[in-house]
Amino acid sequence: MRPPIRSFSKTFLASTLLLCASARADFSLDFETGAVWSGKNDVRIPGDSGDMFSLTDDLKADQPAAFFRARATWHINDRHDVSALYAPLSMDYSGTFNRSIDFRAGVLNPGVPTQARFRFDSYRLTYRYNFIKTDKITFGLGLTAKMRDAEISVSQPGNNLYDDNTGFVPLINFRFAWQITDDFSLLAEGDALASSRGRAEDVMAAIQWQATDNLAFRLGYRILEGGSDSDDVYSFSLFHYAVVGATIRF
Repeated sequence: MRPPIRSFSKTFLASTLLLCASARADFSLDFETGAVWSGKNDVRIPGDSGDMFSLTDDLKADQPAAFFRARATWHINDRHDVSALYAPLSMDYSGTFNRSIDFRAGVLNPGVPTQARFRFDSYRLTYRYNFIKTDKITFGLGLTAKMRDAEISVSQPGNNLYDDNTGFVPLINFRFAWQITDDFSLLAEGDALASSRGRAEDVMAAIQWQATDNLAFRLGYRILEGGSDSDDVYSFSLFHYAVVGATIRF
């Protein structure tokens, strides 16, 4: 399964560059980094017969971890935006279990040094319509097509178990910006959706400084939460981000 995902990653990045190249009139590049903490990470695989365990409670996260995101946006005009986002995430955990755990097609033993990794890479294509666009307020809603490439791996000496999952998820996108002064604004944006089988929220709130007409910096907080509950997989996680970002507009 890994080669197709690598191929998709290259295709996605190439498409992003093409989006930028085709958007000569008005486009922006957005970069985000900082630290991420694991607040919750509950797992049961298979979802209908495995044993529930917590990567954050039964093991200990090697945190905070660094992260990086990149987005390219084509501002077609004041009302219409199209963007492509690459948002990888990985977190390592270590420790020992105090009980035997059925996971995937094997057994994790108690009292044995254990290493685990949670990876959740996200690729998103978004269209957003700005219903309000004034000198002070911008508010838009749109749709996001998200592809997830996720993996949970747990290793003990002589025992390496993992589960990977890929798939597309539709999300609702929103963006709200309030220009407080000429130089500073409040920004809230994200993707979110919930159903009977799962949910996903990726939302940021930040204060932004307009350094020049074409360059802005921001500091903020991001929450990433969600998961799914099915016969195959039960997995719900929560991550907290301390965000530093920059947006360059061309």
